[in-house]
Amino acid sequence: MAAPGLELLFSLESRGFSKPQDPLICFIHWELVSSGLHCFGRGEKAGEQDTGSERLPDGWGDNKELYTLRYGTDASRFLLKALTVEGTLIVNIMDLRSEKVCDLTLDVAVYVDSAHLQQYDRVYKSPSHLRRLLHSDLIAPLLGTKEERKASSEQEQGPPNRDPLRVPPRVTGGWRTPPGDLPYGAADLDPLGGRSGGMIMDPFHAGRSRPRIDPTMGFPPGSVPPGARFDPLGPLGARQPGPDPDHLPPPGYDDMFM
Repeated sequence: MAAPGLELLFSLESRGFSKPQDPLICFIHWELVSSGLHCFGRGEKAGEQDTGSERLPDGWGDNKELYTLRYGTDASRFLLKALTVEGTLIVNIMDLRSEKVCDLTLDVAVYVDSAHLQQYDRVYKSPSHLRRLLHSDLIAPLLGTKEERKASSEQEQGPPNRDPLRVPPRVTGGWRTPPGDLPYGAADLDPLGGRSGGMIMDPFHAGRSRPRIDPTMGFPPGSVPPGARFDPLGPLGARQPGPDPDHLPPPGYDDMFM
């Protein structure tokens, strides 16, 4: 099945069909347009006032041996050349920016019934196969698949409704400290009370793993000569003491009458 809209284009152009390759060019043109391209005219040279259109330009079929059409988007331009050689149509499309080229050779008699050039419902043979062939050999290599084009467009536009001033939504499960930051005040910022501690700064980074200090090595480590008698500095145990929650009690906290 051909892309929707081809029948309307065919009705506008079929009066000028005189060779079997004419409706084939019409089919190829509409597949390119349906893939997001517009036609910017015929010939290799761009005009001063080229405007993209879904229709074929005037005079596109004047040369039955070589069809030359220009296509593109706002950011890219493509040149299509279709050469007729002994019953075949050699289709060549080049990306003018990257100079990437894709080509395809079609047996005209396999896809077009030359006895019904003006009858849309009878002129095309195996339109579904022709459409798949055009997309796999010409359109996808140049433009990417439909899914790839959609993903690329969404990436250029950015996330929908993204407001740079909006605060990101809270992660389910409570406040999470950003990686690499010390959790000072995390308990006061967590509305669910999932943390302990308070606003007291912990110079020993309580709660984090750290190497044990060998008291026999002196301070700084290595300051005691080997074999020397040395009373270890202390108290040093398996872990450094954390801050005492009562270091900064509120005024009168121990007054039973308050």
